[in-house]
Amino acid sequence: MKKKIFLCTYGCQMNEYDSELIESILTADGFVLAADIQDADIILLNTCAVRNNAERKVFNHIDDIRHELQGKPVYIGILGCVATHLKEQIIKNKKRKIDFVVGPDSYRQLPDIIRKVIKENEKIFDVSLTTKENYEDITPTRKEGINAWVAVMRGCDNFCTFCVVPYTRGRERSRPMENILDEVRSLAAKGHPQVTFLGQNVNSYHDNQFDFADLLEATSAIEGIKRIRFMSPHPKDYLEKLINVVANNPKICKHIHLPLQAGNDRILQLMNRGYTKADYLSLVDKLYSHIPGLTLTTDIIVGFPTETDADFLDTVEVMEKVRFASAFIFKYSERKGTIAAKKYPDDVPEEKKTERIMKLNDLQKRISFEKNRSWIGKTLPVLVESETIAKGATQFQGRSDGYVTVVFPPGNYKAGDIVNVTIQEASSHWLKGIHHTPDA
Repeated sequence: MKKKIFLCTYGCQMNEYDSELIESILTADGFVLAADIQDADIILLNTCAVRNNAERKVFNHIDDIRHELQGKPVYIGILGCVATHLKEQIIKNKKRKIDFVVGPDSYRQLPDIIRKVIKENEKIFDVSLTTKENYEDITPTRKEGINAWVAVMRGCDNFCTFCVVPYTRGRERSRPMENILDEVRSLAAKGHPQVTFLGQNVNSYHDNQFDFADLLEATSAIEGIKRIRFMSPHPKDYLEKLINVVANNPKICKHIHLPLQAGNDRILQLMNRGYTKADYLSLVDKLYSHIPGLTLTTDIIVGFPTETDADFLDTVEVMEKVRFASAFIFKYSERKGTIAAKKYPDDVPEEKKTERIMKLNDLQKRISFEKNRSWIGKTLPVLVESETIAKGATQFQGRSDGYVTVVFPPGNYKAGDIVNVTIQEASSHWLKGIHHTPDA
């Protein structure tokens, strides 16, 4: 009987893409995907270790799984970044009874690892990292939908002091451009009108011949691809060539996620971010001036070690100047093995972190509301994604070029069409309007 696998995914878009790779590897080797946990022989948790809360979620979920299964024998494997980050501690944890641990560069070995665990009843971990593994010869198992994630590179060389990624995913390496283009052609043929390129530092992509700007231009020439997005770029790697490509190519969305992390020079230096507050604001000015209609979003960490109230106010000032459309704001959480954990005690009180995150969230909510209201009366091209129910009525939902959620009434169109929507209402999180004739 073929063993049934149930795969749970946590964390970032790269993990979602990796889960599609994992499913492809396992099903090609004869394993079957289970409909739910109760039907599974093997349960895999593809994990994220960027924040402490993500790890807690994984371990709490394992406890919930054991309780839900009420003693049913299953094998449980931890995959991904938590696997690399915690390594032997997971296997030694007798309470949770983890059977195998596999890191992001060892997914090809999963079929053999699972069979060996079942046959020999031994715990196995393989968390080795490599500078070569790109999985470029594996076609991910795609989910239905408008967007498809495409990893163009893996790993990171930046070593921001708060981040575990260089230790859990290894060093940067890029896939050959033609290999990526083949994947995108296949996605377009299967009906995905949008691709989102992924990388821990996506704009440092280079395959020894072509850079990220070249990749964007080449992708835009593929028939059937209507929109191209990417994340997450690093501010220090925004070259003039890339800015011009984003500005001048209509298929490349005018939305840039530009992680700030902090607005104070001393904190930025402690984080090893590679830019100053002035550098960041200068780049923002250049982006806004070169790319009409640009939408900027960001990531921010509050409460990094030694951050004072005055330091924090520099971050507030940057948010007020840049006026991001939205922001992911997090409290600093110490990650074992990082430079910050080794060098800087986590000395900002929890209540101070809470106070700061609440202030930034309130500020961002106000700015998002004001920016969204500025769209009222204007017509935006919206990529139709799905039907939804709003206040008991069927509506359609999509995204603007700037990645804002737009809700509008049903009409003579389908998912994947681009519809012109005139905006009538706005909140801090969405826009609502009426549609006009779809653009083919």
